[in-house]
Amino acid sequence: MTAALTPLVPETPTHLPRTVGELRATSHEFRTVKQELRDNLLDRLRSGAPRFPGIVGYDDTVLPEVERALLAGHDMVLLGERGQGKTRLIRSLVGLLDEWTPMIEGSELREHPYEPLTPASRRLAAEMGDLLPVAWLHRSQRYGEKLATPDTSVGDLIGDVDPIKVAEGRALGDPDTIHFGLVPRTNRGIFAVNELPDLAERIQVSLLNVLEERDIQVRGYQLRLPLDLLLVASANPEDYTNRGRIITPLKDRFGAEIRTHYPLELELETALIRQEAALSADVPEHLVDVLARYTRAVRESPAVDARSGVSARFAIAAAETVAASALRRAGLRGDEPVARVCDTISVTSTLRGKVEFDSGEEGRETEVLAHLLRVATAETFRARLGGLDLSGFTDLVAEGAIIETGELVSAQELLAQIGTVPGLAKVLDRLGLGDAPSPGQAAAGIEFVLEGLHLTRRLAKEMTDDGRTLYGS
Repeated sequence: MTAALTPLVPETPTHLPRTVGELRATSHEFRTVKQELRDNLLDRLRSGAPRFPGIVGYDDTVLPEVERALLAGHDMVLLGERGQGKTRLIRSLVGLLDEWTPMIEGSELREHPYEPLTPASRRLAAEMGDLLPVAWLHRSQRYGEKLATPDTSVGDLIGDVDPIKVAEGRALGDPDTIHFGLVPRTNRGIFAVNELPDLAERIQVSLLNVLEERDIQVRGYQLRLPLDLLLVASANPEDYTNRGRIITPLKDRFGAEIRTHYPLELELETALIRQEAALSADVPEHLVDVLARYTRAVRESPAVDARSGVSARFAIAAAETVAASALRRAGLRGDEPVARVCDTISVTSTLRGKVEFDSGEEGRETEVLAHLLRVATAETFRARLGGLDLSGFTDLVAEGAIIETGELVSAQELLAQIGTVPGLAKVLDRLGLGDAPSPGQAAAGIEFVLEGLHLTRRLAKEMTDDGRTLYGS
């Protein structure tokens, strides 16, 4: 399967030169892709401008290594478990390229007007001289990507003989009969191979010349094309380091191996959720905190296969699921779409498939996830509301009263049972819900306190068959 970016390309500015003669008159200088990346990265380092917008949690660890690799002109491989943002980081490298770069108009390999590569382009440059037509490539067009699969062929990556061109009467040995693959077609750009170890060994061999000699070989053709590109790959560390999954000469040709990781701090996990999740309802900060702690607890659980990892997409999907639960309640009860603790329960079943468990935990997957969610909720409760006087809430049920809530109980129904509670204003302030919260936000804060008191053994809790939750003494 081939993955390619199809961005909206801006319209080419009209002031740019249209012939190689006009281009030379502007004092334009040819730079290789790696020189271009190095120069532009240095400019941003000096100015303090953002280098990798949208990349969260790597500022002090991964990004300095990536910057050193780019400054050294190294091809690189990013090693990390699933969902660590490897592809996102690779795609962000495109932002370090020049916004516009010249190419020979109509060139299949996007050759620079000063450096024609193919026989056809060299002939055209010799014939037209300064009138050689120039087109312009936007940086978004200078990226190619391939997801490595077992059925990937050398033709897909490098190229093969085009039978149609041969049938048109051209000699079989004519280089013009080659149909170029994805790698040469990304000449003067960045090419990424995702999940590199999944390539068959004979296909990995085809990349050796690209990485070292910077040229390609197609079915024995005496054709040397000094490709100008940055090659970046991603891989799971276990697959990359195990003998037999990747050939040693190919590993040796990458200049840099960079380990990625999941967010190291809770604040980075929550920032990632906020940045990436498409939320259909309001999810208060304390619930985002719960989901971030939950994700980290699942990753660290001995019941989970650490080799496969727990993707950052787990936390993102969890937040979106919680928001969707709140939106469903809003539709059914005419409620304000604000998520509450009760909305997190559905996460344990809907996201079970995103986690690989150890074989000994078969049949206990949902139980394990539910326990970790309770742990994460209790930790958030202590972190957010620890030391606060919550006797006003416990007094509500001290005389046998029952508070009913749940995913189908509206905010107004919940608030009607609570009335005025001493200390509620301080709770809402600690939870970041403000001085004048909406009914939905107040209900979210109250339900979080009730659940926290239950998890710290100060309130009893019972679940009914129809999905309602009863809190009492």
